[in-house]
Amino acid sequence: RNNMTPNNQLDLFDNKNHTSPLQQNLEIEYIRDCFNKNESDALFDTLKNNIEWKQDFIKMFGKSHPIPRLTAWYGDEKKTYTYSGITMTPLPWTKGLIEVKSKIEVYSKINFNSVLLNFYRSGSDSVSWHSDDEKELGEEPIIGSVSFGGTRRFRLRNKEDKKQIHTYELENGSLLLMKGKTQKYWEHEIPKTKKKVSGRINLTFRFII
Repeated sequence: RNNMTPNNQLDLFDNKNHTSPLQQNLEIEYIRDCFNKNESDALFDTLKNNIEWKQDFIKMFGKSHPIPRLTAWYGDEKKTYTYSGITMTPLPWTKGLIEVKSKIEVYSKINFNSVLLNFYRSGSDSVSWHSDDEKELGEEPIIGSVSFGGTRRFRLRNKEDKKQIHTYELENGSLLLMKGKTQKYWEHEIPKTKKKVSGRINLTFRFII
């Protein structure tokens, strides 16, 4: 569906549970109720309390700044990951992470070997425009993005035509699959919001080569 929303951005999905937009070089699939509410609420609590969250810092203009969210990296042994100058060494899989991984692999059709977790504690936490296009992810990575907790706005922007933006609200228990050339031609963000929102835990499953 390409109806314009009030903020003049393209709404990405229709109202069906399982959809994929027709857009050149944008191959994504959204499963709204991948996990039911009871599963999602329980997994949110498990992850919030049992994941080894840490506060990473990024250097800008010679100064160190905390990134506006908590993060964690889990996965198979030796599957390290580097982004924004931060190198992450994987912690071993937990029972909860394996439970989520096993379920979404039915949709992804691949076996993920790592996951980056982000904990957005409030509307002040965010992630700026970026693509998951690091070399260790390969030419056409499949990224499985799972959301638990509060709904947050997700935006996709064409790298060449910055005015071409798709927006959507990622809901509790949803799975967003990004595939094909999506990371090459598109970037995405979770913007800050002044609205009162509940904490959100996002898991982006990846396959490190």
